Amino acid sequence: MLPKRLSRKTIYESKWVNLYADKVLFPDGRIIGKHHMLDFPKQAVAAVVENNKGEILFVHSYRYTTNSVEWEIPAGGIEAGETPCMAAKREVLEETGYDITEPDFIYSYNPSNGMSNQVFNIVKSSTLGIVSDFDKNEVKEVKWISVKEIKRMIKDNKIKDGLSLTALMLYLLKL
Repeated sequence: MLPKRLSRKTIYESKWVNLYADKVLFPDGRIIGKHHMLDFPKQAVAAVVENNKGEILFVHSYRYTTNSVEWEIPAGGIEAGETPCMAAKREVLEETGYDITEPDFIYSYNPSNGMSNQVFNIVKSSTLGIVSDFDKNEVKEVKWISVKEIKRMIKDNKIKDGLSLTALMLYLLKL
């Protein structure tokens, strides 16, 4: 038997994230009157893009919520009707100006299953080359980074984004 929602109170809803307070019945009969739940209407995708030198494509992204500019791999929401591979191709083009080839789905996970239904997908691909400019409102710069440098950045706590970290660790494990 799984926990069962008995009722739901809407606290906030948007096209990006919803917050609910659910009344939940657990298998042992215990009831939690306010189990806060973050609902994400869209899944997300991150793309590990490799060039012919074995370098990985990064974006230096503006992050309002942490008042910072962070090194991350290209990522974003999966739109209705898109597969993770299709979304990865679109996000890489929007954020970097690069076109990718042979996108390969490698992993899917829930980063915070105790409080949200958010799903992250990881896609690996190669690049066909630069075909357009990138979104300068979202990205400060685009850079190819070697595996050696990525390992140093991880060791030095320079990559802080959980989606990027998980994708890069999976890549380094050669999954």
